[in-house]
Amino acid sequence: MNASTEQPPTGDDDVAELLTPAEVAKMFHVDPKTVTRWAQAGKLTYMRTLGGHRRYRRDEVVDLLRDSSKDK
Repeated sequence: MNASTEQPPTGDDDVAELLTPAEVAKMFHVDPKTVTRWAQAGKLTYMRTLGGHRRYRRDEVVDLLRDSSKDK
């Protein structure tokens, strides 16, 4: 079997798209440090990359954005 011809599985539903703090901040029109504070306060869950950077699940961010727009 040649390893160069093997393809990783695609369409895995368990793998969520992850966003950087800057991408989340742009969606909410806030500073990335604000997103970090939300994460520290427990308003937004995050994962750490191997390099120690925070990443946020897109579906959770979209839900939070939707909820925050309902409050206005």
